[in-house]
Amino acid sequence: MKKLKRSGRLVDMTYYLLQHPHQLVSLSYFSERYQSAKSSISEDLTIVKEIFESQGFGSLLTIAGASGGVKYVPTVNMEEGTELVHSLCEKLEDKERLLPGGYLYMMDILGKPQLMNEIGRLFAAVYANQHIDAVMTVAMKGIPLAYAIGSYLDVPVSIVRRDHRVTEGSMVSINYVSGSAKRIQTMSLARRSLKEGANVLIVDDFMKAGGTARGMMDLLAEFNANVVGIGVLVEAEDVEERLVDDYISIARLEKVNEKEKQVQTVPGNFLDKLKEVKGE
Repeated sequence: MKKLKRSGRLVDMTYYLLQHPHQLVSLSYFSERYQSAKSSISEDLTIVKEIFESQGFGSLLTIAGASGGVKYVPTVNMEEGTELVHSLCEKLEDKERLLPGGYLYMMDILGKPQLMNEIGRLFAAVYANQHIDAVMTVAMKGIPLAYAIGSYLDVPVSIVRRDHRVTEGSMVSINYVSGSAKRIQTMSLARRSLKEGANVLIVDDFMKAGGTARGMMDLLAEFNANVVGIGVLVEAEDVEERLVDDYISIARLEKVNEKEKQVQTVPGNFLDKLKEVKGE
């Protein structure tokens, strides 16, 4: 790269850091990239750090020592987080989303990359300080959310399937009981998709009784993996028995009336968790 003026360095440096969250970048790398002295790079990073933190993009951690550098950690402030959560709740209350059984049509939401990107940053902000090796979800609807979160945490995504695919090689399969339908179902995960003993964040788009999440937890036990947390986009309120207790949800269906076509949605516990993480 040709030598850049400070304004050019700041733009390129900001873009690079945003594209490489949770990755340690040495000052030497930036010094060579921009053909500039490390003292100038340090001054540039101070400016970027101030902007990131003042605008709520995240924090820029400085790690001292010969093997040190800087690391961009995405986050979200309470104001932006609250706005995003309430905006999602408003979208979910559209009566045309109602499906038989109290479920909601959400493919338009899950199919919007920008919206999934924003929600991915919400979850990444809560789990930023946790050691996570992978994000796990069940195909198919949880995949967009899982990849959005994985992108901000800079970790791979492991996709659980309900059918065996020869192209994925050897599989680990378990039977689990669906929380809502009370049916025995099967889920499988390729052995190569997850390292033994990994720390995993489970993600799902919708949770009723939590049978799928419980199944993924049991599947992870076969890999001797650790469940760091469970994140769901939307949870159902009217459930007799929840099979998982510790989880984070963005939105909660408080009332669903199929006959009158009414949907009432409230924020889940995400904002409380975000406030807790920020110490507010």
